[in-house]
Amino acid sequence: MEIDLNADIGEGFGSYTMGDDEALLRIISSTNIACGFHAGDPVIMDKTVRLALMHGVDVGAHVGFPDLMGFGRRQMQCDAGDLSSYVLYQLGALAGMASAAGARVTHMSFHGALGNMAAADYELAEPLVRTVANFNPDMIISVSTNTQIERAANKFGLKVATTFLADRAYTDDGELVPRKLPGAVIKDRSLVLQRVKRLLDDGVITSITGNKLPIRVQSILLHGDTPGAVENALAIRNEIESGNGRIVPISRMTKLN
Repeated sequence: MEIDLNADIGEGFGSYTMGDDEALLRIISSTNIACGFHAGDPVIMDKTVRLALMHGVDVGAHVGFPDLMGFGRRQMQCDAGDLSSYVLYQLGALAGMASAAGARVTHMSFHGALGNMAAADYELAEPLVRTVANFNPDMIISVSTNTQIERAANKFGLKVATTFLADRAYTDDGELVPRKLPGAVIKDRSLVLQRVKRLLDDGVITSITGNKLPIRVQSILLHGDTPGAVENALAIRNEIESGNGRIVPISRMTKLN
């Protein structure tokens, strides 16, 4: 079995740091890098891209609302055309950084509130995903399963890496539990590892109410800003490899949706 181990990183700003990106990049195979809207800035983006290249980690764009104060986790009511321009701007910024470093952007994901809103609303997902396809028809979209983003990606012929968020709780419908609710972010390492093991062994995840949900994924994602992210990533990597699994960057996977 091959699977990608991914993390959202590059989420500092100016003198402020968020998570231990360098340590994570020694463990993971792909990364989603903040593009300056919800977090990140040109210096951090450039540094993170070059570190990813050094460690052989796929570079991905993590695009969100222009919401530094709220870390992109607050809903914003914006015109779909404006949002498409925001997406294009962020993709272009990271692609420029990657090109200068001798790397390329292989994939992208929608961050926070923007991702949650597009996942639930095809009328929003469609123009945003069309923008991604117009920017680069070979771009892979990293997204949770059974979302409107996945549906839009299929329409525009984009490959999808379906993703399990190891440190986030799921509802019985397979959606992410809103962060404002208790238990939405899973900080207990043993529980994170237990969830990953169940996914690898049985192909199911357990919802926040205890129901088992069948799920087929190509990528396991961690949030770089979650406490203990480095230790969680290492534990997950060890679990995958001890079960004879192979960790492979998104762009080198042989089976994508």
